[in-house]
Amino acid sequence: MATIIPPSELIINPDGSVFHLHIHPDQLTDNIILVGDPARVNLVASFFDTKTFETSSREFHAIGGTIKGKPVMCLSHGIGPDNIDIVITELDALANIDFKTREVRETPRTLTMIRIGTSGALQPELSIGTPVIAEKAIGFDGVLNFYAGRNAVSDLDFERELCQHTNWNPLWAKPYVVDADPELVNRIGGSDMVRGNTISAVGFYGPQGRQVRLPLANPDLNSRIESFEHNGRRITNYEMESAPLQGLGKLMGHKCMTVCSIIANRYNNTANPQYKNAITDLIKTVLDRL
Repeated sequence: MATIIPPSELIINPDGSVFHLHIHPDQLTDNIILVGDPARVNLVASFFDTKTFETSSREFHAIGGTIKGKPVMCLSHGIGPDNIDIVITELDALANIDFKTREVRETPRTLTMIRIGTSGALQPELSIGTPVIAEKAIGFDGVLNFYAGRNAVSDLDFERELCQHTNWNPLWAKPYVVDADPELVNRIGGSDMVRGNTISAVGFYGPQGRQVRLPLANPDLNSRIESFEHNGRRITNYEMESAPLQGLGKLMGHKCMTVCSIIANRYNNTANPQYKNAITDLIKTVLDRL
């Protein structure tokens, strides 16, 4: 018997689109570029050969089209891991639930999702403008911990060693560590990209060790993170979305990865707010290898 999803669990808009994203099932493409900034969707779509649709609701802006005859869409997710929970769940629903009957489809559809973002480096050798792939994404947000099966897709040894090394605060969510899709990493990555271990923080300031006016509960956390090694590899950078993307994607059977351009180096206390050229180059590279 098919599983039927009730209206309270998956809200479908009167026009047949999914609740937050306002995308229709027939608009969904198998290849999806994810970006944080709604305005950046226009930049990505400027490299499409054709454009087939455009939707916008809150921070969720989408443009569909084609590249070299291949259907593709770009969707903005806004800032933070909670938004990723919405975006991935609704994209999966568009792919794997019949919106007319609310039945879960018997044959699952696999989506390819690549997030292109910005990030802060935690190691001195990562210069501004370096693209870093989150080969392992480390979630400080706790989103994946709300779902059954999180241990099956997580690197439990990495989690345990990290918590021991950092003397992890028990008031925080337990970290989870999820690999990006290896085929996707090999296809998109190259000698021009660093394969890193990327933290997804739950916020931009205190949760990433930034102190503005409020003192930090654990002010030495970043120094402990910077010195941590697992299998000879260190943690490379901070951002806010790669871990829930890769974790939820893996649980749902999708292929996901994140690549970020370094716009600040937390170790060296340097930053470059004029990073648009580096992001544009990274977008071109990813689309060419898609």
